[in-house]
Amino acid sequence: MTFPDIVPDLKARMPELRGRMMANQTLDPYTWFRVGGPAQVLFSPEDPDDLAYFLKMLPADVPVMVIGAASNTIVRDGGVPGVVIRLGRGFNDVAIEDGNRVRCGAGILDVLVARAAQKAAIAGLAFLSGIPGTIGGALRMNGGAYGGETKDVLVEAYAIDRQGNRVTYANADMGFSYRHCSVPEDVIFVGALFQGKAGDADAIAAEMADIKAKREASQPRNRTGGSTFKNPPGRNAWKLIDEAGCRGLTIGGAQVSELHCNFLINLGNATAADIETLGETVRERVKAHSGIALEWEIKRIGEKA
Repeated sequence: MTFPDIVPDLKARMPELRGRMMANQTLDPYTWFRVGGPAQVLFSPEDPDDLAYFLKMLPADVPVMVIGAASNTIVRDGGVPGVVIRLGRGFNDVAIEDGNRVRCGAGILDVLVARAAQKAAIAGLAFLSGIPGTIGGALRMNGGAYGGETKDVLVEAYAIDRQGNRVTYANADMGFSYRHCSVPEDVIFVGALFQGKAGDADAIAAEMADIKAKREASQPRNRTGGSTFKNPPGRNAWKLIDEAGCRGLTIGGAQVSELHCNFLINLGNATAADIETLGETVRERVKAHSGIALEWEIKRIGEKA
């Protein structure tokens, strides 16, 4: 599927734009699942100022969506209408500040922020090394792993709204809950300030090594999207899935991981429809077996083929 090419019109409206715009750019290389159709427009801004200018000049009726590492995203086979924004090198900075604080861009991988904190002997951020995504995703979903959550360490987040205005959110403004924040979906995070505490670099390195070992022992290495469903209160999603007989369940080229039932994997030739249908089938079977309705943790974007 291809969309009408609106890039020439957008470029004419934005003579000072520095970032790169591409029409009908396939998104599957940018996702962990390696599936999905094209973005009508894929835009990579140079830096936050470039992004603010783009959003200010973009017609209000053009939809906007942002992706980071797309480690927890299914891009549907029909593609994504409007603009998909992918934050690149201009959002990958990380700096250590006084008071055991770490300032970083929203496009940087969580594990790189954890490593920077470890080198500076700042404790409290090691859990980020267990989240396979970017800081922007951690902010949007209150990313957490191995006993820590974004809400525990965030001082403030920096963002740009749909009109191109700069916005700062204190931790209390984020409306954090389990795998969720209440900041409007059309607000794009561009950076964050985290608070850690004084620690021992060797001890933090050992903690991160333990997290890595646990991840590698318990989670599949295939093309996946991380945890598929949120854990219901007081229950483990993987256990509910296993009890419903879904371990190893396969639809098309997609399979429920034999290693960890809350992971769906692309066996090599899956479509986005295969993966999403498998997820919905799992939800149906779990509901029938336990009466519990699992909620998707993975984001599903775009149109079905």
